[in-house]
Amino acid sequence: MVRPRTPLLSRERIVEVATAIVDAEGLDALSTRRLARELGVQAPSLYNHFGTKEEIIDAIGDAIVSGVDLSMLGRDPWPQALRAWGRAYRAAFRAHPNVVPFLSRGPARRPASLRLADAVYGALVDAGWPPAQATRIGAAMRYFVLGSALGSFALGFVDDPSLYAADYPHLRDAHRLAERHARIDDGAFELGLDSLVDGLERRFERLSGGDAGGHHQE
Repeated sequence: MVRPRTPLLSRERIVEVATAIVDAEGLDALSTRRLARELGVQAPSLYNHFGTKEEIIDAIGDAIVSGVDLSMLGRDPWPQALRAWGRAYRAAFRAHPNVVPFLSRGPARRPASLRLADAVYGALVDAGWPPAQATRIGAAMRYFVLGSALGSFALGFVDDPSLYAADYPHLRDAHRLAERHARIDDGAFELGLDSLVDGLERRFERLSGGDAGGHHQE
């Protein structure tokens, strides 16, 4: 069989290579010219699959979100489901931190992102949350997860004890945070997740014990 003169392209292959560029160098490094060069094709070939660079970035975001497990939503009790979904959501973003600022803009028209929003909202409403509060809970979880994926708190401190000792006595051990960053960041996420969901459980108990007809509209 004679090989094609140029590599065969697919949307999936384009997204795969574009994601690798963004993961390694950030969104600003992605251009259609750079992407075409990495794929071994001419830039116009990309337009058979994507009309603009922005469409490619949309596809990257959608591919990342499509990997988030949603199976627990609507299946498990809502507190456990929120915890499990929050962890899955964070894991997807932590694997691709350079895309997080783009994804923070919202789901737009991306199918996977809209399916995720629909699943979270639907699970909460079906569990008995008023629609408006279900919307706020989904937003609060999203803010929390996206914020946790933007960077490492512990890695923000430098390994220089002299920087902290004199002027910041309460930070005298801060130079040790970087070497423990994974444990600190994971622990902080779990603490925040527990605090958020525990608070929501107490709120739900108050809501369920009150005037359901009056509260379920807010």
